[in-house]
Amino acid sequence: MRTAVKTDGIKSIVSWCLFDFANSSYSAVIAAVVFPVYYAKVVVGGEAGLGDLWWGRAISLSMAVVALTSPFLGGIADYASARRRFLMVYTLGCVLSVAALSTVGPGMVLTGFFLMVVANIGMEGGLVFYNAYLPDITSKDYFGRVSAWGFALGYAGSMISLLVALPLVRAGMYGNVWLMVAAFFFAFSMPLFVWCGNGGGGSMGISKAAVTGLKETFATLREIWRNKGRRRFLAAFFIYQDGVNTVIVFSSIFASVTLGFQPEELVFLYMVVQFSALTGSAVLAAPIDIWGARRVIDLSLVLWIAVTVVAYFTETKAAFWAVAVIAGIGLGTIQAASRALYAGFIPHGKEAGYFGVYSLVGKTSAVLGPLVFGFVSSWTGSQRPAILSVALFFILGGIMLAGIPKKTIACVETSEG
Repeated sequence: MRTAVKTDGIKSIVSWCLFDFANSSYSAVIAAVVFPVYYAKVVVGGEAGLGDLWWGRAISLSMAVVALTSPFLGGIADYASARRRFLMVYTLGCVLSVAALSTVGPGMVLTGFFLMVVANIGMEGGLVFYNAYLPDITSKDYFGRVSAWGFALGYAGSMISLLVALPLVRAGMYGNVWLMVAAFFFAFSMPLFVWCGNGGGGSMGISKAAVTGLKETFATLREIWRNKGRRRFLAAFFIYQDGVNTVIVFSSIFASVTLGFQPEELVFLYMVVQFSALTGSAVLAAPIDIWGARRVIDLSLVLWIAVTVVAYFTETKAAFWAVAVIAGIGLGTIQAASRALYAGFIPHGKEAGYFGVYSLVGKTSAVLGPLVFGFVSSWTGSQRPAILSVALFFILGGIMLAGIPKKTIACVETSEG
């Protein structure tokens, strides 16, 4: 039985949450708001759509690498007790690549593409090992709270990094923006490497762990497939996360094209979403453990369905600001509850391997939704029915989640029976 707080006590939890605070600077500035526009318009330039094409290639390639390698590397980390080493390598790869973006100027398309691929692999791949720490630093009774605290600090980091970046962007000092993000990520990630252990239960060398890890990857996949609860949860997660990813990807485009939001308004819209996500994570941190993670996910899915329906009827910017606030609350809640629920039924010593599969599912759950959105938008000539179609992902995900036998999920709380 795991104790409520392990290793160095509260320092482990604080340092783990600070890592979310650290990497959020990358998520907000590099992946979501500032660098995509800079890369498409300044670095690539040229004909319309070409920058979007190169950006899409960089994200797709990096996500594919992460999805395909995460289960295997997660197994190695477990058997070689190398979780901290892997996370440090991935983090430094991201930090150094982001810093190197300061050298990228107009026309340096391939350089920017390569650095972005490496940076995104470092960021997204490192989350496998970061998430795997959760069962090590606290007990199942606190999974929901600690998970939510991490996301809450992450959203705070997004807002702070954007506030720091905004005056630099207005001054056209983009190189300094990328250096700021690199320094922010590096500085606030260091406590985790100091206060959290190597993780995993094995003591093999890397080469032997690689062979064992490969075998364990297939064994883990078989374990999950044979367990109805785990299998059905990951299927449900794949579907409703696809809906969440689709909303995230297309929300700014919908706001810009359909409602006429200007670029600076989109930055503040993103910050509002981050603040409401922080609020949702903080307020519902304890209820995830008290009510049950699955119940909180169910409530979040109802909220997401409401968001898509209301967005369909939204005609004004003011109304969309309100929709964004509600969506943010659902974003923080469903992410924290999903991670907590999944963490609860992972066998001890296999955390990184199981979270590798979780990453595989999460990173590949951004394919069908955007295709459906694009098809419906093109077919109808309007983004409104396209955003409404996303509700189907939340409905189907909820139906699949409802079919999970409670007794097969080890983290089902006593309050659920």
